[in-house]
Amino acid sequence: MAKEGYGTTGDKAAAARNPNWASLLEKLKGRKPLVSSASLDNETRATSALGKRKERPDTVPAAPLSNPSILAPTSEDFSLTEALAMDCEMVGVSFQGNKSALGRVTLVNTWGNVVYDEYVRPIDYVVDFRTKISGIRPRNLKKAKEFSTVQKSVAEAIKGRILVGHALHNDLKVVVLLLSHPRKDTRDTAEYQPFLREGRRRALRDLAAEILGVKIQQKEHCSIEDARAAMFIYKKHKKEWEKSIMKQFRINKKHKNKHRKKSMPEQTPKAS
Repeated sequence: MAKEGYGTTGDKAAAARNPNWASLLEKLKGRKPLVSSASLDNETRATSALGKRKERPDTVPAAPLSNPSILAPTSEDFSLTEALAMDCEMVGVSFQGNKSALGRVTLVNTWGNVVYDEYVRPIDYVVDFRTKISGIRPRNLKKAKEFSTVQKSVAEAIKGRILVGHALHNDLKVVVLLLSHPRKDTRDTAEYQPFLREGRRRALRDLAAEILGVKIQQKEHCSIEDARAAMFIYKKHKKEWEKSIMKQFRINKKHKNKHRKKSMPEQTPKAS
């Protein structure tokens, strides 16, 4: 049996009995039928009392915290410039692997271009490659150069030039290259006074994040990346840094001359 509704046989019979019912049916014929939200298409459902809903992605990507292009070379010049930046990676030698030895050394010029990058075969047997930090693997040292060869090449490259780096005393003297470099030609981002925090040295990754706005050393270290970071940090503060070097040089020279005068014996005037 058909249900009674608008326009059915039951409606017509009711209209015949009641004139008001007939009038109501005429009015209802002009109305649009009700539609459930389930039958709406996606576009129609997106329209609300606030207007058309703005489609949003399921996940909003986080804003990038670093810009790797900041460490990209700024020129195609691969020459040995007036300033070079150096960074070294270490491996572990000795019985327990707790003694550091040079595993890789990189030099970049003032533009960030690599002018020297070599893996080094340590004199002692490698116990710990320290890959998680150094990025060095056994295969990297299979055709690595002898320590003495690398030492000579680096010494020749940095001679007479400004040397930039982070904690250069480690690379030059303590455990690595056994080289010295004039203090007046050394620019160490770990030692520069304005970079210290409460008198303490800061990590290169912290300086790179603060000064360059780039994240480094997130996983394995890369000597190329670290050398570039040190160089570009230096260049950002080069003007003030060089002024402070010249000022300190003049002060030291003044003190040296003063000390020299004091140490000179007084001459006794000759008797006439």
